[in-house]
Amino acid sequence: MSLEGNKAFAAILTAGVVFGVAGFIGSVVVSPHRLEKPAIQIGDAPAEAGAAAPAPYEVPPVASLLANANAEAGKTLVQRQCSACHVFENNGRNGVGPNLYGIVGRHHAVEPGFNYSPANKALADKVWDYEAINRFISAPAKAMPGTRMAYAGLSSPQQRADVLAYLRTLSDNPPPLPTP
Repeated sequence: MSLEGNKAFAAILTAGVVFGVAGFIGSVVVSPHRLEKPAIQIGDAPAEAGAAAPAPYEVPPVASLLANANAEAGKTLVQRQCSACHVFENNGRNGVGPNLYGIVGRHHAVEPGFNYSPANKALADKVWDYEAINRFISAPAKAMPGTRMAYAGLSSPQQRADVLAYLRTLSDNPPPLPTP
């Protein structure tokens, strides 16, 4: 064996010993311990006894904002934030999300050919009215726990009103605006 080969072997052996010793010292210095209860509750794990059920997610009513909503501003927002997943054409195909043409006044989970989440299917008897859409687009995961829609939501009430005004234009027979 050459001297260079010995150096390489010694370097690898030294690195292995250093990593082994560092791992041993680390496990002695920082010893893991089990938590008495999980730090984060996941999924269907039972809730603590006596814990109150979470309050339904609510947002301020949008009726007063709809009176001054700007459908063109809503269209711009929709094109920027929604069109990657949704289509807005009469008889258009579904994308990652369902076609939203005529969504205002339509029942939940009825777009043909789209595989809705169980959370959305459970609301099939409910209608997407202005308040329901407003609540949903503000924070989809809070408004409909279990939804598959991976979107954080629109925090601005005026932007939500603008989007609603635009969605209202995507209908052959749009429902009347709610009165403030």
